[in-house]
Amino acid sequence: MSDLARFQHPRFAKAYQRIAAQSDARGGAAHRQRLLGGLSGRVIEVGAGNGRNFAHYPATVTEVVAVEPEDRLRAFARHAAVAAPVPITVLAGHADALPADDQSCNAAVVSLVLCSVPDPAGTLAEIRRVLRPNGQLRVYEHVRSAGWRGRIEDVITPIWSRAGGGCHPNRNTAEAIREAGFTIDDLDRFMFRFMPLLPAAAHILGTARRPSTPGAT
Repeated sequence: MSDLARFQHPRFAKAYQRIAAQSDARGGAAHRQRLLGGLSGRVIEVGAGNGRNFAHYPATVTEVVAVEPEDRLRAFARHAAVAAPVPITVLAGHADALPADDQSCNAAVVSLVLCSVPDPAGTLAEIRRVLRPNGQLRVYEHVRSAGWRGRIEDVITPIWSRAGGGCHPNRNTAEAIREAGFTIDDLDRFMFRFMPLLPAAAHILGTARRPSTPGAT
């Protein structure tokens, strides 16, 4: 467990219970429902947080392996897993060393995670490793906005990251997914105000795929 020390953000984790509930009430729950719709088989959820996705998994999913490094959030997630409609195992771990064998998962889910991992390229490489050929990567992420909003996000990122559990609001996640060797099948970009006192920020929601041919993109 010592390697998880750098992922501990107890103050943010405590506040996130309230933040996530407000965000879901403002439309985030519908985004999660859309994110997970149509999934089947064995799924790995990377950075499961407090388990806000769990209630939205469809019955066609046979197993979810939910990985969360932050101790407080993982405890909340384990509580949420009890009431989930599908079998969910919540494990301690982090995105750069996923507890799953090569090509062992039908799908991977990242939900408001790639903005906060220390090494997005490393995380995406790990996800690609555990996905089967043609396995899906489902993405719901906070990304850099266009124009002046993006320039403001560039300026505030150092402070925001320290206060927000490592969140970088200025990442170009869609490009990172392409560079990691995934094929993007569909990706919607939209503005979403997840907290009433904060301005709307850019988000993406969609599906990418691990190519079936080795080395293909």
